[in-house]
Amino acid sequence: MNKIKACIFDLDGVIVDTAKYHFKAWRRLANELGFDFSEEDNEKLKGVSRIESLQLILEWGGKTVEEEQIMVLAQQKNDWYLESIQQMNSDEILPGVHRFIKHLKKKQIKVVLGSASKNAEFILGRIGLLPLFDVLIDGNKTTKSKPDPEVFLKGAEAIGALPKHCIVFEDAEKGVEAALKGGFYTVGVGHHDVLEEAHIVIPSFEYIDYEEVLDALGSAAGSLK
Repeated sequence: MNKIKACIFDLDGVIVDTAKYHFKAWRRLANELGFDFSEEDNEKLKGVSRIESLQLILEWGGKTVEEEQIMVLAQQKNDWYLESIQQMNSDEILPGVHRFIKHLKKKQIKVVLGSASKNAEFILGRIGLLPLFDVLIDGNKTTKSKPDPEVFLKGAEAIGALPKHCIVFEDAEKGVEAALKGGFYTVGVGHHDVLEEAHIVIPSFEYIDYEEVLDALGSAAGSLK
């Protein structure tokens, strides 16, 4: 297996679970526009940018708005979302994540964020993990949404590593697709039936360590070309 130089993490669903806050804000927006928005709908927005999410929601609700109104609505949703995440703290870090990342730092593996979120830096600061990240590539630094691999390719480039020397951790089907397209080792975090295209799938970071991930990837993926 290739020498791993970096681990690239998605944010939502991998490091923290902010889905509940997104759901609350999107549902409030949908309700104000005259229709409802379910948690099942919210699941379909994993890894999707804010504007594309809004366009999908409007389509689901059968609503058409003027182009200039799109940005206004997206900003309104984000304002409500930001209000909600003000309360976030280290208790919101998903089980095992802090330990796993600290172990990477001890092994001098670069820690990179690869997320569509435009609030990633704020959230990492709120939960106390910001100092552990070497590079942040988020929605403020990308123009293409997953499944385009741009966010991961930029993360690898920022630390001077090739994709074959990086592991991407993703909880969304589109994120896994993006990582594979980019030529990265890919670990799905969550349910195997959703993330089966990943090289390996782990339920969470709670009972697994970095060496176990490497061993499993070595067996499942071998060396990427």
